Parts: sequence; structure tokens; C-alpha cells
Amino acid sequence: MIYFDHSATSPIYPESLNTYVQTSQRIFGNPSSLHELGNQAHRLLQRAREQVADYLSVSPKEIFFTSGGTEGNNWVIKGTALAKKSFGKHVILSSIEHPSVTESAKQLTALGFELSYAPVNAQGVVDVTALEKLIRKDTILVSIMAVNNEIGAIQPIKDISQVLASYPSIHFHVDAVQSVGHVDTKGWLTPRVDFATFSAHKFHGPRGVGFIFWRHGRKLAPLLTGGGQENNERSSTENLAGIVAMARSLRLTLEKKAEAPNKVEQLKNTLVDALSSYERVTIFSQKENFAPHILCFGLKGIRGEVLVHAFEEKAIYLSTTSACSSKKQQVRGTLAAMNVPNHLSTTAVRISLDQSNTMVEVEQFLTVFNQLYQKFSKIN
Repeated sequence: MIYFDHSATSPIYPESLNTYVQTSQRIFGNPSSLHELGNQAHRLLQRAREQVADYLSVSPKEIFFTSGGTEGNNWVIKGTALAKKSFGKHVILSSIEHPSVTESAKQLTALGFELSYAPVNAQGVVDVTALEKLIRKDTILVSIMAVNNEIGAIQPIKDISQVLASYPSIHFHVDAVQSVGHVDTKGWLTPRVDFATFSAHKFHGPRGVGFIFWRHGRKLAPLLTGGGQENNERSSTENLAGIVAMARSLRLTLEKKAEAPNKVEQLKNTLVDALSSYERVTIFSQKENFAPHILCFGLKGIRGEVLVHAFEEKAIYLSTTSACSSKKQQVRGTLAAMNVPNHLSTTAVRISLDQSNTMVEVEQFLTVFNQLYQKFSKIN
């Protein structure tokens, strides 16, 4: 089996799974309980928080645990709206955000909020000048992803931060779910970024757990109330085993990246060079200014889902676009925003790589692709 769908989800590290099991068995107390079992759980929770904060070089008090990227994005967007509605009801997104961002924002329109969408260029990169022109007196939030989940375009977070430096009252949120282990998170986490969202299962952690960075001094209303966990900001008994396993996965991911910093990029470049030699192949993810782990391409005349299933028959797993929308056969949002013609966007498939992938797998993929290319050429 060749697994090229890590942006959808990545298999949990064996070490992290072991950590999850041991924590579940040995530290089973509720972190909110007053007895010693609860104290043990609380200390372990705080240690995990410190480890995550160290990765971002921020204060542990600025890390809040969630159930994953979708909750994190919902929390920041809706929590900002609730906290700042008296200051304005205007929100700016890019035209290529993940559905957990766009759909959360759309829900706010029923409460009188207005949305504006910053366009992207032909490479899927946000037009910073156009974004700045969208800012109004009643703008309360700008939400831009760090790395696009469909084509891997790296967004100009630093440039947007410079623009928003002149608008200190506007919250700036970054969906960083696709960034860990692939792009320099510390490099774009400028002092102007107020919130960032992360999800464990994108970096070999367990599913159902994640965290947000919440810069001290910024306002955000809780969406979950009741138990008072996470400093009264996110009620619900913490998923301690998942959180501890996530912290370990984060550390392991960074260690593996440091051991072979250019490995994934080399794999992608090999794929791009080889696929580009085929006349009927369209490459949507280039080498420059794109994340090293995501490659989106299409085979003209062949729908993306057809190609995905053809590879699956050979035990090679990739995706159409994001896993959240691929089964729903939705229009490729990012490619549409890039003004890619529909007859090309419907052919798009996504390869998403990881440090666990090898050049041997890339070569096997290319062998199978050549076979499929010849097969589909005869059919067409």
C-alpha cells in the first residue's frame, strides 16, 4: 500500500498510540478533580500545554485545547463575533478557505453579519492589496489560512500582518491546520497574528483533538459553557490521553523534519518533474511558494474521482480535493477561485506527502501513472 493522502489524515505514530493507551490506563483521573488522581491528571495536562507552547514559542497560557481544526475555526470565528459584535459586524475571509471557516462565517449572516472575500491570483495566493481595500470601520475579523489544503499555496501571512498593524482592533485568525511539519510556523506567527488553529491528526496524532493559539489580551467568547475547563473558556472534560499523545506527535514530527528537512520537497519535485512531461497533465501546485507536501494535478478528460479509484485498485491512495468535500462532489473551490476552467478543475486530484513516504513509493506511483495514462489515452 502507498498512502499519499496525509492532508486528509495521517496515521498515528506507534509511540503516540502507546502514550495514549498508557495515559488512559494510568492517569485516568479528571483534571478538574480535587483529589490526587485529579492532581496527577492536571499536572500532565499542563505539561502537555507547555510542550505545545514551546513549539510555537508562546506562553502556555495562550494554548487552549479543542477537539480539532473544525471546532477551533468555529470557536475563533463565532467567538470573535460574539465578543466584538458591539464594535462591528464585518468579517473578511479569503475566497479559498476551508469549509469549517466559510460555513462558520456564513452562519453569522443570519445574525446580521456581513462577509467579504479577498480574491486570490492565478497561483491561489491571496491578493493582499485587494484584501486591504475590503477593510471597513466595522471590520472585526480577518481569517486567512496558512497553507491551502487543496493545492498547497502558502499564503502571505507576514504581508497581511503588516497591513493589519494599522488596524489593531481587528482580530487576525490563521487556520494553520496544514502547516505543522511542512512550513515554518514560527516564521509567520508574527505578533499581529491573534489566533491560530491546529489539529492533531494532521501530524500523526489522534483524531478528535487539537488546539488553538489565543494571543493574550484578545477577546473571544466561549462556545462551550458549563464545567469551566480551559480557564473557563472551553467547558468539557479535557481529552487528556489525546492531548498528551498530540504533544508527543508534535515533538516527533518536528524531530523527523529536522533529521531530513528536504525529504518531502524532493519527493514532490520528482513527482512534478515527471508528471509535467505528460502532454495531458495539468499541474496546479508548482514548486515555488507552495508547501512541499501537497501536489494537485489533473489528467485532461478524466474526472478526479475516476483517477482516484483507478489508483486505489493498485493500492495507491490519494484524494480529489479536501477529504471534507470530496465525497460530496462539490465544485473545487480553490481552483474555481483561481479561475481555472471547469473542464480542468473537475480533473483535479491531490497527492499529500509525509516524512514516512519514500522515493521508492514515488517511483512505483509514477510507473502506475504511466500505465493509467496509456490506458485512458486509448479510451479517449
